[in-house]
Amino acid sequence: MARILSALIIGLIFGAGIALSGMANPAKVLNFFDFAGTWDPSLAFVMGGALIVTAIGYAVVLKRDAPVFDRLFHLPTRRDLDFPLIAGSAVFGVGWGITGFCPGGAIPALGLGHADAWLFVGSMVGGIAAARLARHTLATRVTAKAT
Repeated sequence: MARILSALIIGLIFGAGIALSGMANPAKVLNFFDFAGTWDPSLAFVMGGALIVTAIGYAVVLKRDAPVFDRLFHLPTRRDLDFPLIAGSAVFGVGWGITGFCPGGAIPALGLGHADAWLFVGSMVGGIAAARLARHTLATRVTAKAT
């Protein structure tokens, strides 16, 4: 229960930070990408602040033998760049640049009443489902050919 409660509190803090910084507003994000027009550098400051907090957090937390609410740290071990990673990153970037939403900003925007956020989150869920279906179908075909 403590693990779920801590995740809820962390999520609420993250969402509040996104909302307070204005990053749940897609126009603010899109203005960051508009170098020739209404450029707004605030996204860079929000990202820089997040990187600083994250770096300090990792430095402090990873000195522990284990997390507070788990037996071990669940850190990524893969270091290679494969097609799914590169393609997913490209789709994420293009979607963010077109809509002004990323998943981290869209979820708090739902609670702030941004109608576009509902369309974005629905499309994101549909895209995730389509990607999983495609991955499953591909894995099934590869397995069938191997036997």
